[in-house]
Amino acid sequence: MKITSTNIAKPHTFIWNGKEEKTGIYKKPTSAPIFLEKEAVKGDEISDRKVHGGEFKACYLFSTDHYPYWKSKYPDLEWTYGMLGENLTVEGLNEKELSIGDIYKVGDAIIQITQPREPCYKFALKFESQNVLNEFIAHGYPGTYVRVIKEGMVAPGDAFELIEHVKDSISTYDFFQLLYAENKNKDHIKSVLNNEALPLRKRKRLERFL
Repeated sequence: MKITSTNIAKPHTFIWNGKEEKTGIYKKPTSAPIFLEKEAVKGDEISDRKVHGGEFKACYLFSTDHYPYWKSKYPDLEWTYGMLGENLTVEGLNEKELSIGDIYKVGDAIIQITQPREPCYKFALKFESQNVLNEFIAHGYPGTYVRVIKEGMVAPGDAFELIEHVKDSISTYDFFQLLYAENKNKDHIKSVLNNEALPLRKRKRLERFL
């Protein structure tokens, strides 16, 4: 895996249900490396700290490899890297090969794979379509958030070096399926209940299905 683009956002305002809101989903490629902090990317807009940023969502990664799929579905949008709301666009990122809890070194930073993106109404707003939410879930390749274990600078061209692989975990792809499945895989739930790369509240919610 290798960084194709580093992306950050300035605040973007919009009207939703008659109220003015802000979002940081309108990310654009940067002309310089970016710094991964413990709970955010330095200089990046995070408008709603309840669902973005923080220990388990400090930085969002999405695969360069899935851009052709989304471009073909929404050809009339203005396409640049960062379009899916990611801070790091990553060549070769495959959710089926990333395990929850895996640790990588990239640039000067050390990061841990935490949880996939769950699309929200702001994602639909950017794509100018409510259908994109179900399409994103059905496609099954959501990218991943990461926890920043060691802060550091990252830049396009930086490669990911696997430091630690969690053998008894499940992939980001399988965890995304688990979140939205009507009949949840109980073995998959059991495999993540003690995985501290996931927020405790999310593990507790899944435990109820056992």
